[in-house]
Amino acid sequence: MIRLCAALAIALVSIPLKAMAADYPAPQDGEWIARDFKFHTGEVMPELRLHYTTVGAATGQPVLVLHGSGGSAASMLTPGFAGELFGPGQPLDATKYYIIIPDGIGHGQSAKPSDVMRSSFPRYDYDDMVDAQYRLVTEGLGIKHLRLVIGNSMGGMHTWIWGIRYPQMMDALVPMASQPTAMAARNWILRRTMLETIRNDPDYNNGNYTSQPRMMKYAIAAYRFASAGGTLGYQTLAPSAAQADKMVDEQLALPVTADANDYIYQWDASHDYDPSAGLEKIEAVLLAINAADDERNPPETGVTEAAVKRIKNGRIYLIPASTETRGHLTTGNAKFYAKQLQELLQTAPQRSM
Repeated sequence: MIRLCAALAIALVSIPLKAMAADYPAPQDGEWIARDFKFHTGEVMPELRLHYTTVGAATGQPVLVLHGSGGSAASMLTPGFAGELFGPGQPLDATKYYIIIPDGIGHGQSAKPSDVMRSSFPRYDYDDMVDAQYRLVTEGLGIKHLRLVIGNSMGGMHTWIWGIRYPQMMDALVPMASQPTAMAARNWILRRTMLETIRNDPDYNNGNYTSQPRMMKYAIAAYRFASAGGTLGYQTLAPSAAQADKMVDEQLALPVTADANDYIYQWDASHDYDPSAGLEKIEAVLLAINAADDERNPPETGVTEAAVKRIKNGRIYLIPASTETRGHLTTGNAKFYAKQLQELLQTAPQRSM
């Protein structure tokens, strides 16, 4: 799946390449076991493996970075994100900050259905994923307070949950490409349709498949083209049927490296997401960053604007749509908001537990 997402991101987002190794300290991998982890279903896993990546020294100010659906820490270490934020003088300069990027439950090298349990793996939701991140940060890494929690897409939704469940844990929150309201409307309609397409492929066999379901690549391609890329972006990239066909052909030619059970769990985890009831609990300074052309979180509904008014120190930065933005994928490129993030970190008061 990482190859699939990376290839589409390259096709849809023009990102200047950088010599990443020279820009910030080399990422370090780690692993921690959460003992007796209890899921929202009541199921308990005696040992839940959590993988994570750090950038910078542990003496720096801790920052938690949260990835999107189907991604991992590796998907945040891109030229467009890490290359714009982690280098000297950049907003999250890794000589000053200790950057922690967990692989969420069911993602990357953390515990997931495809390890052994397949469809008997506990059903997790976003609250479970955030609680696992919290235990990793506090128990595994011994961190009592974070300077910042920042996340993109699913990670943005996790950031909203962090602010509500652990309001005194951080100074600042930056949820991106997300809304603090119920998973619903086109966003869930498209997710549900994608998941049902995979589940109803005879190859899937109720999760007991011997090879990956053949319909997966079509379901994934349809969802991503429908919900990420931007109206102006697609008009720029595919102004003719021939160019559009070329994009579709290239997408369908890519190998799907995701496991079907992992993929279904990852996207189905959003089904009960709805942090709206607890927004007044948020104490940190909050900057919600969304793109004006985000297909999954359209600003014209007004739901995010209304929700942020309920947060004492909350505001929105809306990236204007242009031929350079790429809809829901826009926030993967930090050049669009690096200045605003820098200003937030320069002004947000430092609190303690």
